[in-house]
Formats: sequence, structure tokens, C-alpha cells
Amino acid sequence: MRDARDRFFRNKAAIVCMVILALIILFVLFGPQFAKWNNEEIDWAALGDIAVLGVPSIESGHYFGTDPLGRDIYSRTIQATGTSLMVGLIGTAMAMIVGTLWGVLAGYFGGRLDSVMMRIVDILLAIPLTLIVILILVVAGRSFVTLFIALGAVSWLTMSRIVRAQTLALKNREFIEAARAGGVSEAMIIFRHILPNLMGVVIVYASLLVPEMIFAESLISFLGLGISEPYTSLGALISEGAGTMAYGTLWQLAFPLFFYIAIVITMYFIGDGLRDALDPKDH
Repeated sequence: MRDARDRFFRNKAAIVCMVILALIILFVLFGPQFAKWNNEEIDWAALGDIAVLGVPSIESGHYFGTDPLGRDIYSRTIQATGTSLMVGLIGTAMAMIVGTLWGVLAGYFGGRLDSVMMRIVDILLAIPLTLIVILILVVAGRSFVTLFIALGAVSWLTMSRIVRAQTLALKNREFIEAARAGGVSEAMIIFRHILPNLMGVVIVYASLLVPEMIFAESLISFLGLGISEPYTSLGALISEGAGTMAYGTLWQLAFPLFFYIAIVITMYFIGDGLRDALDPKDH
């Protein structure tokens, strides 16, 4: 792990992206301290000709301008960025837990259990994942919990296939055979020997899954099926900003789009750096 850490810190692009991501997180945590308006408060003076009255201004306290309803985009962007990050991280954590356990059990025990479990994965992968998420949201209702469950319910599938393939390669290695010969139980072999050797692959894939989760949530919110008011996300703000572009309100789209692009790009570079650091075949 020390070697992996040293290799990671030699990746300048990944380090720069970590700094940028840390700044975004600090913006979410401490940005509200500098806000003069909360995310639900309406500035009645900013209503009317939004292209003139809702422009970004330090004097008015609307640092990022206002939307057509007179709400402060700065405060709403803070909330939306936090929501999107939370969706990405919690959804990825759910995918890691379910996908890792499913793949380990299928790959380690093999046989009929493996066939049944992987056929279930194949069937689910044959269905458009966005459609599954939308159906869950329509049936169960739109909320934070439902969104986490919906995204987690479909994002573990690829993770399980990757983990299964790695488990198949590990389960007949010499140290596993030695553990069996020593009378170690199957559960102990899985949790003490198999899973620790899979963590590198799982962490790398998880780091690449976070931006995919954020993109999926943004797509759903852009379609109007994501988190409902008064909460918002970057996808919802981008959708609102795209709808007002005809009025010349570029700021309403630019700020949430900037944070969305920054998060996605930084997470991909960090994931790429982790992959290079944790893959011993490259070194």
C-alpha cells in the first residue's frame, strides 16, 4: 500500500483533481456561511425581466444570479452540488456492497449457484438501466431514499461481474489451497483471503462509478423525474438553466454546469490514478 500511495502521489493530474474535489467539498460545507439568501427564499425585486434583474451581483447578494422565480442560484448550486455528491457516494457504496458480495459468492462457490446468479445479472443488464430507475421512481415515489435505492439497484451489476472474474482467478491460488488444507472455514476464506485481495479492483471501479452515478442522477433530474422541490440537484439546475437559455440567462446554466463538469472530470482522473497505483501488473 505504501508503494501504491507513492505511485498515486506521482500522478500529478490525479493530485490536482483531488485538490479541486476538496475545494468543491469545502464550497458545499462552508459556502452557506457567505450566502445572503437561502435556497428557497424569493427575492421579489429580482422578478420581472430576469435577463436584467436577475444577473449575478455582489451588491444584491446573488453571486450567481437568480432563477425566474427569484431564488438565489448560489445557494441552490451549493445544495445541488451536495445532493449530487451524496447521490454519487451513497449509490456507489450500495453498489460496492451488493456487487462485491454477489460476485464473490457466485465466483467462489461456482456450479449451479454461479449459473443462476449470473443469469439474473445477464437478464437485468439486458434491460435499459435508466428505464429500471425511472420505473422504480414512478412506482415508489420521488425522494432521496427512493433515488438511492433505484440507483443502487442497477449499478451493482457490472461490479458483480468484475468481482466474480477476479474471484475465479483467486480461489484456486496456493494460499487459498493452504487455507483449506489448514481447516479454515469457507466464510473465513472469503472474508480473510478473497475479499482483501479484491479491494484494489473494487476501489478503482468504485471511483469510476461515482461520476457515472452522478451522470445517471443528472439525466433523471433533467427529465424531471429526479429529486423534487424544495430540494434540487445539479441535473435539475442544468435542466432549468437550459430551459431559460432563450432569454439570455446564461448564468443559470453556466454555474451548475461548471460544478457538474468539474466533479465528473476530477473523479475520472482520480479513478485513473487509483487504477495505475493499485494495478501491480503496470509496475
